[in-house]
Amino acid sequence: MAKEELMQFDGLVVEILPDARYRVQLDQGHEIVAYTAGKMKKNRIKTLAGDRVTVEMSPYDLEKGRLVFRHKDERSSGPRPPQRGGQQFRRR
Repeated sequence: MAKEELMQFDGLVVEILPDARYRVQLDQGHEIVAYTAGKMKKNRIKTLAGDRVTVEMSPYDLEKGRLVFRHKDERSSGPRPPQRGGQQFRRR
């Protein structure tokens, strides 16, 4: 028997629930409960309310999902301000 294909949707984390679960508002307007995928836990990727995420869902249960990717924030992807002082240590 072949494994069923998982569906991927983009959404926005609305609320953080207990037990590492999140309430996610999908772009289509549906609201689901999702949990963090194992690779995100392993790499200690934190998810906060307001984050854009990609959710995998089974075609059999459209009320639950798994967070598989947290999209980078547009604010943090811009150029960084230069460091003060130029060098960390003074040469002799």
